[in-house]
Amino acid sequence: MSESEPSAPAAKRRKFLVIVDGTPESEVAIHFASLRASHTNGVVTLLAVIEPGEAAQQWLGVKNIMQEEARAEAEELLHRLAAHVNEYAGIMPELVIREGRRTEQVMQLIAEDKDVAILVLAAGTGKEGPGPLVTMVASAADKSFPIPVTVVPGSLTEEAIRSLA
Repeated sequence: MSESEPSAPAAKRRKFLVIVDGTPESEVAIHFASLRASHTNGVVTLLAVIEPGEAAQQWLGVKNIMQEEARAEAEELLHRLAAHVNEYAGIMPELVIREGRRTEQVMQLIAEDKDVAILVLAAGTGKEGPGPLVTMVASAADKSFPIPVTVVPGSLTEEAIRSLA
């Protein structure tokens, strides 16, 4: 591009969405997404969802305190993970906190942010099965999930993650 040409508008960067829930598997997904984003000039979006509690209406004050504590915990977790992603892959992720049912909030974020291009999940390693997020995506597959999903084994080693990403 010559100096006389106007600079092109900033290209939209593909976002790799990772739902953080504090499990070891979510860290595997974060590592994979971070390296993929770094290698493809993308962005990592870390999503924490605060699920509604079962508190009764007469306990509204307690419910509010619990929600405030849950939000503070989610913020602390996201900021810690953001620092980790920056150190690990040299990029600063986008941080999002939502309140509501996890499935609904994931779908709503994907619908609202057209730059979210790939959902990255790591399958659970326990006997309980692949995990609630992988199960959610699998059950939504028949309804044509709106974006591609990458499911990585939750037991991947660091070497394997670097090799794949």
